[in-house]
Amino acid sequence: MTVKTSSARKNGTVRAGAEAASEPIPLRYGDDPYVWACWLYYEDHMTQGDIAEIMGISRATVNSYLADARARGIVNISLEPSRLSSLSIAQELKRHFGLHDCLVVPSDDNTRPLIDRLGGAAAQALAKLLKSGDTLAVAWGRTILAIAEQASVPGLQDVTIVQATGGTAASFAYTPELCAAAIASAVKAKLINITAPAVVSTAEVRDMLLREPLIHSQFGALAKANKALFGISSLRPNSTIHTSGFFESVSLQQYLARDAVGVVAGRFIDGQGNPVAGPLDDRTIGISLDMLKAIGLRIAVAGGFDKVPAILAALRGGYVNVLITDAATGRGILNADGVTELDQKLSQRPRVDNTVALPSNYRTHIKKFLNDPNDVVEEMLDGVVKANAAFVMPIKGSHRALVARTGPRPGKVGLVVGGGTGHEPCFLGYVGKGLADAVAVGNIFSSPPPGTIFQCANAASGGQGVLFVYGNYAGDVMNFEMAAEIAAEHNIEVRTVVTTDDIASSPLEDREGRRGVAGNFFMFKIAGAACDRGLSLDACEAVTRKANARTFTMGVALEPCSMPQTRRHNFEIGPDDIEIGMGIHGEPGVIREKMMSADAITDRIMDRIFSEMKPAAGDRVAVLVNSFGATPMMELYILFRRVEQRLSAKDITIEANWVGHYCTSLDMVGASITVMHLDAELTELLHHPCDTAVLRIG
Repeated sequence: MTVKTSSARKNGTVRAGAEAASEPIPLRYGDDPYVWACWLYYEDHMTQGDIAEIMGISRATVNSYLADARARGIVNISLEPSRLSSLSIAQELKRHFGLHDCLVVPSDDNTRPLIDRLGGAAAQALAKLLKSGDTLAVAWGRTILAIAEQASVPGLQDVTIVQATGGTAASFAYTPELCAAAIASAVKAKLINITAPAVVSTAEVRDMLLREPLIHSQFGALAKANKALFGISSLRPNSTIHTSGFFESVSLQQYLARDAVGVVAGRFIDGQGNPVAGPLDDRTIGISLDMLKAIGLRIAVAGGFDKVPAILAALRGGYVNVLITDAATGRGILNADGVTELDQKLSQRPRVDNTVALPSNYRTHIKKFLNDPNDVVEEMLDGVVKANAAFVMPIKGSHRALVARTGPRPGKVGLVVGGGTGHEPCFLGYVGKGLADAVAVGNIFSSPPPGTIFQCANAASGGQGVLFVYGNYAGDVMNFEMAAEIAAEHNIEVRTVVTTDDIASSPLEDREGRRGVAGNFFMFKIAGAACDRGLSLDACEAVTRKANARTFTMGVALEPCSMPQTRRHNFEIGPDDIEIGMGIHGEPGVIREKMMSADAITDRIMDRIFSEMKPAAGDRVAVLVNSFGATPMMELYILFRRVEQRLSAKDITIEANWVGHYCTSLDMVGASITVMHLDAELTELLHHPCDTAVLRIG
């Protein structure tokens, strides 16, 4: 295992007093933060400050851990020998074979069978590795059954367990069917069996069965697995392969004669991990080695010195990226692959504990590209008009009221949107053919004035009325209502849809009190398409209201934004905190939590969205993963990856998606996820062509 430095990883884990875990403790340390802290301090020679940053706790807590560990006898200058040995072996296995992670069970006095200890360790690992929305392919064997007997993973949603190989009529307790069912029961998951024999009489029978619609669909589910759990069998006479009678229809000598050393998920491999051809190849129904290697997380659980050649072969073949084994087996694997000196491979850099009140790079102001901060909005708008001249132009010379060059036309309902600056490209970027006809622009985080909004309504009017669409904020509501009154005095009929997609800002029973945030993107798109298609004002209003009712957004802020005039953060988030449900103007979220993994954050959001959206299998949605300003595309795609997994697990299709900066909050670090629950009408309007500076469809 290679410990990540503080510059590479800033959100660690543990819960100590009021300090909450931000991501799981790495597998090799079990559930013991004391061992983790001691390892980093005594064996990796890190400073207490570095450890605090890696573990996501305070330096004082690190100090307390180290003191408590000494008092409890965990540490006496060095780690207790069996723990030290197993951690060293786990670290070297991870490094040597490039594993995602490795858990090594320490040697003991044989009071518990090895298979039970491996099962307990793997059950602990499964609780950390299995997430909501996962599809887990499960092989079979005594070890897998031992895992199921000790596993318990509460609180997951939409997990699917798929039997990785066909079944058997054998009477032993660890058949493929029973193992998959036991794991599914332990984690409260949906179970999909392969309702065909693992080994059939001829290749023709196998091909015929695989063409059956039911079995074909079961293999389709297996192909969607993103994680796999399997044991590794040796070919010694006492191995599961021999004692189960699973392959009794053929002589295993045919495989031994071709240098097979082990079996992975019913497939034979040689000492280098290459598949071994034999009489069962075209008679086996189950996961292939190529399918296994295509799965993202491949968890192998195996131990016992007789299995060293088989496990080493599986590692060499790339079938494993998470290994759970015991210390003796782990050392044997390393020795067999030429690694004999473990201790020399541990870092020996000296420990230096710096105590500096403030770091040299500490600063009180945020650097920005500015001239005069008081001119920031006008200069920005001047740049927008020049950069987007093909799409927008000022109304009567004012950059605060912009009209689309190819939007308004006689006989069409006009669409006016607007709000404060600081959210770019929101509002300004959605003006053009097939979208908004005009936009009214306010100061930073402030509503545009009524006169400016009326100028936009007048410019957008084509004689069929004007639709106002804007977010639910007190200033916007007041000024847009005043502008509507002015428009009425000029014989322009105005209808209004106030967007309320922020599900964190008010409970469901107070939907009308919610804020309008990044979901504006979808409401603007639907409203613009309806207007462009020549629908009546009544119809445009109705479909936009429907879009608003079927759009759900929730955001999370990691760091605050800073105002151009002050160049200081306009609110504070603790160094280890995140704000769940944060608004786009820095409004407080529903809860402040400790930093957690990207998947955990996404799960919190998606669970809340699902609870309101109540989707059904086969539904279609549109998805927006939006940066609040400073969050890069790399991290947004990580969030989208998890959104897709959660939707796919519910058999929900993403009809269209956008990932990027669509509704920001200056330079805030954070993101929001928006899901619009589509029906036929909304889908058609979503795909309607539009052409703006930010969004082009068709």
